[in-house]
Amino acid sequence: MQQDCVFCKIVNREIPAEIIYEDDRVLAFPDIQPAAPIHILLIPKKHIANILEATEEDQDLLRHLLATVPIIAKQVGMDEAGFRTVINTKDNGGQTVQHLHLHILGGRFMTWPPG
Repeated sequence: MQQDCVFCKIVNREIPAEIIYEDDRVLAFPDIQPAAPIHILLIPKKHIANILEATEEDQDLLRHLLATVPIIAKQVGMDEAGFRTVINTKDNGGQTVQHLHLHILGGRFMTWPPG
């Protein structure tokens, strides 16, 4: 855990969040600044700053993160119409919280390029 990491504080229940999904390795909750009608953040409970910081020992965790996306999409009703999954990395990638997280966005048609 990183002492100043907001997502680590959510994992440790130091900051409240509406938990949408949780298991022993990951946690999902709504984004507080949604970019779509449905915007969920999926995070590993283990602190990894970004995808570049993931190590070989994190491969199972990364697989688990991706395998959890369709579970959440079905749970919130995005599986029929579709959704977008995004991983922002570092400043130029738009990452604002330095804890690896996946954005699961849906509830509207997504355009390309995203911006």
